[in-house]
Amino acid sequence: MKKRALSSISLLLAAVLLFARPVLAEQTSEELRKQQQELHEQGQKLEQEKKEAQQEQQEAQQNLESTQDSIREITGEREMVTDAISDLNDDLVSLLATINMIEEQIADLEEQIAATQEEYEEAKRQEEEQYAAMKARAKYMYEKGEQNMFFLLLQSESVSDFLNKAEYIEQVAAYDRRELETYIATRDRAWALGEQLEEEKSELEADHFELEQSQADMESILEELKGEVDNYNVMLAHARQDAAAYELKIKQQSTEINQLASQIQAKAEEEAKVKKAADEAKAREDEEKRKAEEAARLEAERAAAAERGEEVSTSSSGSSKSSDSSSSSGGSSSSSSSNKSYNPPGAATGDNIAAFACQFVGNPYVPGGTSLTDGCDCSGFTMSVYAAFGISIPRTSWSQQRAGREVSIDEAQAGDIVCYAGHVGIYLGDGRIVHASTQKTGIKYGKVDYKTIITIRRIV
Repeated sequence: MKKRALSSISLLLAAVLLFARPVLAEQTSEELRKQQQELHEQGQKLEQEKKEAQQEQQEAQQNLESTQDSIREITGEREMVTDAISDLNDDLVSLLATINMIEEQIADLEEQIAATQEEYEEAKRQEEEQYAAMKARAKYMYEKGEQNMFFLLLQSESVSDFLNKAEYIEQVAAYDRRELETYIATRDRAWALGEQLEEEKSELEADHFELEQSQADMESILEELKGEVDNYNVMLAHARQDAAAYELKIKQQSTEINQLASQIQAKAEEEAKVKKAADEAKAREDEEKRKAEEAARLEAERAAAAERGEEVSTSSSGSSKSSDSSSSSGGSSSSSSSNKSYNPPGAATGDNIAAFACQFVGNPYVPGGTSLTDGCDCSGFTMSVYAAFGISIPRTSWSQQRAGREVSIDEAQAGDIVCYAGHVGIYLGDGRIVHASTQKTGIKYGKVDYKTIITIRRIV
């Protein structure tokens, strides 16, 4: 009878262990702990993937901002070249108008020279005719002067008449001389005017030549500037393609990060569920083990009492030991991150900011970087310098152009941010700046007016 009772209890315990576990409850606590560990490792792997995706997204964002800075800088430089082309076109139009005016003046002078030449030729012809007539009369008077005078005397009615005729002859000779002198003066005046007009024409032709040379030079420069605009357009097209690619990558990374976050959340919930099931299974196993041990103890007591001929109460008189061994010491994993910090020299004044920035001269330029020692770009440099003093300013050069308040170049003080097209630097005073310049030169000193200033911003 006692053996059958013991067998019944054992079968009952086996049935409880076999059929009282649906799904998770059907697994042992050890199996569930193993499953929990696998879920935890999967979650850590997803966390690492998420971290890597966030890092890639951050790098893509930095590259996008750097590319946008480049786009703004290229656009600004292209606008400067476009303005130069516009100014050069205006100068060229004025030059062409001057060339046309000179050409018209040359044409007018050529007409005047032609008219003066005709006047000169006509005066010369009349001079030659008058001179020939005078020579003929002089020759006639010389060769036949006595006969003429005698003939004139014979024909004269009186001495008075003779003198009148002689005076007439003298008047004719004087008239000839005056006419000849007039023609000579006209000829000389026409010749002098012609020489003057020829000289003026020569000067205008020289000016015309110089202007044509200037026109050729301006047209050559204009073609070069147009070529620069074309190059800037190509650079802008490539930069915009890069920006579009970075934006697409950022969008894809955001989708991936959201998906990973959802998977991590699901794994965490599943892990918590498995952990709860494991804890419950462990509690059941401990309880079942305790009950089995208690039943075995009772059965052993009954067997011993039966051998002694004693009756044993079926009620449990022993002290039941309850042990809560489920106290788990969770090792808290603490991640310590050592952020490298710099000690700025004193309060956040313009002079202190400028002095602090100068100690990084010679460090590298890294596109998208913000490390004052390992590398940074222009806006990353200014942002990190101010951050060392606990001052937050925007990340990009374009947004820094709107930070703080604007001051003029005459009002500029040490620590101010000098903004150019797509570039920024920190003013040191005395017309000097310190800035993260290029990958070739790194962080260096420079002149504040080394290129056109867009604005100067006062932060402190």
